Amino acid sequence: MQEIAPHIYIENGYPGVTLGAINYQHGLVLLDAPFRPEDARSWRAGLLNLGGGVDRLLINLDAHYDRTLGARAMECTLVGHERIVQAFRTRPVTFKTQSPETGAAWELHSPALSSVRWLPPEITFSHQMYIHWDDNPILLESHPGPSPSAIWTVLPDQGIVFVGDCVVLNQPPFLANASLEEWIAALELLGSPQYKNYLVVSGRGGLAVSEQIKDQLSFLKKVQSQINELAETKAASEETEKLVGGLLKPFKGDSELEGLYRQRLRWGLYQYYARRFRPASASAEE
Repeated sequence: MQEIAPHIYIENGYPGVTLGAINYQHGLVLLDAPFRPEDARSWRAGLLNLGGGVDRLLINLDAHYDRTLGARAMECTLVGHERIVQAFRTRPVTFKTQSPETGAAWELHSPALSSVRWLPPEITFSHQMYIHWDDNPILLESHPGPSPSAIWTVLPDQGIVFVGDCVVLNQPPFLANASLEEWIAALELLGSPQYKNYLVVSGRGGLAVSEQIKDQLSFLKKVQSQINELAETKAASEETEKLVGGLLKPFKGDSELEGLYRQRLRWGLYQYYARRFRPASASAEE
């Protein structure tokens, strides 16, 4: 666990997403959850050492399986965007492991996962929401670039923003449910003077520096350009397979993860293109 500011922590030691914890006298505000049950137990035990108040509040930064599978195990009041509830309505009531296909982190650990009942947020919002558990408020704000339910958690007084999958480090992003125009706009906002002195916490990888944010922006603009070129030729959705090799090049190096990242891009590009330009063939859920 890394303390990035007084009473504000991040954790990258578990498979899946970067976790966050904000330790207020009133209680702990947590960001996302490990997806493996044993990791959830370990994370909860580690949080006991932080002290603070007895209340617990868990924020899901979007509806992705990697950050919502373990929410019930955290035994907290859950907060998230209203679109998370809509996403859960398209899923079976009980999650059961299935054949890997999306390139998500949980798919590498599916044997360790058993049936899980989804926990929808008990508190939802549409555009913005403030949490007042301390003299320093927490702002939750919709930024639906990576997916319709994606949000940022902003700590204005401390100059920290948790951006979820808006920025992912050293791995390709998830594209299946993206709005590339809104995603690019969000990254441009993140690089604007408004966030000049902020610590930016990536949803996968921890603290992100300005160059990494620019790299994410350049990557998405490249994806957008190549997808639009395919659309201009009225190509079939299967033609997105030809884009995978070139887009994968910046992320090669780890042979164990290369197959996962290849599948992530293959699935994401196909689903994005099909949803945007061939809606009859799209099948991705939020």
